[in-house]
Amino acid sequence: MSEKRIKILKDVCTGCTLCVKVCPFGAIAMKDKKALIDYDKCNLCGACVETCKFNAIELKTIQRSYDHSSYKDVWVFCEQKKGVIQSVAYELLGEGKKLASKLGCKVCGVLLGENVKEKVPELFARGADIVYLVDSPHLKYYQNEPYTKVFIELINEYKPAVLLSGATTIGRSLTARVAINVNTGLTADCTGLDIDEKEKLLLQTRPAFGGNIMATIITPNHRPQMSTVRHKVMQEAAIDESLKGKLVEKTYKDNILSSRTKLIDIVEEIEETINLAEADIIVSGGRGLGGPENFNIIRELALTLGGAVGASRSAVDAGWIPYSHQVGQTGKTVCPKIYIACGISGQIQHLIGMQSSKIIIAINKDPDAPIFKVATYGIIGDLFEFVPALTKKFKQVLSK
Repeated sequence: MSEKRIKILKDVCTGCTLCVKVCPFGAIAMKDKKALIDYDKCNLCGACVETCKFNAIELKTIQRSYDHSSYKDVWVFCEQKKGVIQSVAYELLGEGKKLASKLGCKVCGVLLGENVKEKVPELFARGADIVYLVDSPHLKYYQNEPYTKVFIELINEYKPAVLLSGATTIGRSLTARVAINVNTGLTADCTGLDIDEKEKLLLQTRPAFGGNIMATIITPNHRPQMSTVRHKVMQEAAIDESLKGKLVEKTYKDNILSSRTKLIDIVEEIEETINLAEADIIVSGGRGLGGPENFNIIRELALTLGGAVGASRSAVDAGWIPYSHQVGQTGKTVCPKIYIACGISGQIQHLIGMQSSKIIIAINKDPDAPIFKVATYGIIGDLFEFVPALTKKFKQVLSK
């Protein structure tokens, strides 16, 4: 592997400031009449090297070798809440099994919590070859410090080649901290994973530039290769009760499990409808609703159908509904059987989060709204007329 390094030759630099003027990133300043590079801003473009008339800036390509031979296996963070393993973990175990097969290694689950040992057979049944279990009262609820420190200890001892986590609130918080501490990279919100079998590299695909392109990212120099993956973009691993695996139980001292913060209370949002990520039917509202009070007609339809309430980013940003309902690139990725979009224009950021739905029904008075391009069925009209009418009709049919 190779990497570039740049430095100022202080004994050659004359302080002419040409490099300061030409740097497109504002990464060079003068100090004591000598050029000084801010390495946090510099992207090694070389513009300053070409401009310097005194050859006072040196840009070198250094060949480095990395020994990854001690790193093996694909790990999946099996997130749990109140002792219930989240379904995104099962999706990642299914995908992890495919990756491990191409790498010629094992797929392993990592389970942290209190009194969660009874859940280990569920992970074996979903294909985990090894489960690393850390069971402690300190880990009953997710807190940044103890979870991060435990993960770092596990990684340093067992050296996984790949670490996958759901792109949940907890998964995003945990993996970012872990990646920084073990000096590796992290690709967030992946929608596809594969293996370059020749180089043994994880190919991490995710939307970029607002979803206009798909970028495939690699981590060639550092381990583990880490990714968070959006919920509902991969198939859950099938259940096979006959599968068995190896359980590795670890215990850690209080200095690892301690936290500088104290958990006082957990206040859960009370919802009449079911969890958005797990719903088979989702009714979503957007800017077309006109105000927070009009989400009541969305809730009524969702409640009638036994579904969940979703929202576009614009509705959330306006403060009409909590962020937990947001569907899209910066919200939740969903894949229900039926998705009803009410007053949502269908910007690309929203489409990324719901376009995999089995059936999409769009209600919008604008016939040119982008949502109609992905809709299975489209209703061009006033949502305040059609949504209550649908609710009324569904109530009549379902009451029978």
